[in-house]
Amino acid sequence: MTPGMPRRGFVLGVLAAAAVAAACSDSNDDDGSDRHTALTDAAPRVDDIEWFMPAEETEHERTWMCWPSNPDVWGDDLEGVQDTIIEIALAIAEFEPVTMLCRAEQLDAVRARTGATIELVEAPVDDLWARDTLPSFLTGTDSNGTAQLAAARFRFNGWGGKQVHDGDTQLAGLVAEHLGIELIDSGLVGEGGGIETDGDGTVLAAQSSWVNDNRNPGLGETAIDAALTATLGAERVIWIDGLAGADITDGHIDTLARFVGSGTIVVDVPAFDDPDDPWVLVAESTRDTVAAARTLNGERYAIVEIVQPATTRGSGNEFLATYMNYYVCNGAVIAPQFGDPAADAAAEAVLQDLFGDREIVMLNIDPLAAGGGGIHCATQQQPKLP
Repeated sequence: MTPGMPRRGFVLGVLAAAAVAAACSDSNDDDGSDRHTALTDAAPRVDDIEWFMPAEETEHERTWMCWPSNPDVWGDDLEGVQDTIIEIALAIAEFEPVTMLCRAEQLDAVRARTGATIELVEAPVDDLWARDTLPSFLTGTDSNGTAQLAAARFRFNGWGGKQVHDGDTQLAGLVAEHLGIELIDSGLVGEGGGIETDGDGTVLAAQSSWVNDNRNPGLGETAIDAALTATLGAERVIWIDGLAGADITDGHIDTLARFVGSGTIVVDVPAFDDPDDPWVLVAESTRDTVAAARTLNGERYAIVEIVQPATTRGSGNEFLATYMNYYVCNGAVIAPQFGDPAADAAAEAVLQDLFGDREIVMLNIDPLAAGGGGIHCATQQQPKLP
C-alpha cells in the first residue's frame, strides 16, 4: 500500500476490476424476479409470526463480529486493524458473550490471541464489517406464545461494487444456519449500517445508501420504504438525504443520526462550520430533517448533539472522526476516543447522560477509523429472547 494512501482508495485502485465483476454477478441475482416478488409481499411471516427488529439498547444474547483477514484490502495496516478488533471484542466481552466469524485457516492464530474469551466460528469472511454483512436479527412470538428469533438479510454487494465480497455475501445465511433460525430475505440490496430502528415502529435511513442504482436500480423510495418496514416490522421510515459518493457506504445513517429510545435522536455535528464541506451540509440537513419529524405519538423528538473532535491522532481522507459510531451492549456503551481531550470528554459526558445506567467505555480505534469505519460498523447485536 502506498504510504499515506487511505484503505478505501487502495481497495478501489487495486481491486476495482474484481469488485465490479462481483457486483455485476450480484446484480444479475439481486434484480431478478424473486427480488421484485419480495418487495410486493406482506410483512414477513413464518408460521404466522410477525417479526420486528428490537432497538439496539434492548438486552442482547451476544455480539457478533468478523475477523479482518484480507491483506489485499488492508495492506500494511492489517495487523493494527486486527489488534483494534481484538480490543473491541474483549471490551464487549466484559459485558456479554462475543462470537467472531473467522476463516478456517486463521482460527488457531486468532484463538491464540483471544484465548477462550471469544467464541470463534468458521466462515469465509472477507472483511470486518459485521454490521453490514451479517443479518439484522428479528424477534417475534409464535402461536404458542413462545419467543422466536429470525435473521433478516439485506443482500450485500460490496457497497455498490466498491470492494470484493464473495465470502461476505454468504455470511447472513451461514449465521442463520449456525443458529438454526429462519432467514428472511428483504429483497433489497443494502447494509445493516444503513438502518436505525427504535424498536417501536420507526426506522431512520439515508436515501443515498438505499435509493441508489448501485444497490437497487430502478427502485424508488416508495418501494424501498415498503420493503424496509415489512422486513423490520416497522410502521414508517424517516428518510434523510444522506450523501452519495463521498465515502464507501454512500452515507450510512449510523454516522449521521441514532435513536436513543423512541423519543430521542442523537445527531452528528462537525467540529468546524465549513460551508464548502459536503459533510457539514449533510449534517445540517440531517439535523433539520429529524428536528422537523414527529414521533408516532405526534411529539417532537428530543435532539441531542455530539460534536466531532477538533483534532485527532489519526489522519487520512477516510478517517472517520465521529463519536456517533458507538455500540450499545449489555451494561455498557463502547465508544471511540480520538485524542482530543476536550471533545473526548464532552462526548463521554453526552453518552453518560443518554445511557445513565451503563458504563461508558472509550477506546482508541484509530486503525479502524482510518479505514472509514467504527465500533458500530464492526458489531452486530443478537437480541436476547425473553
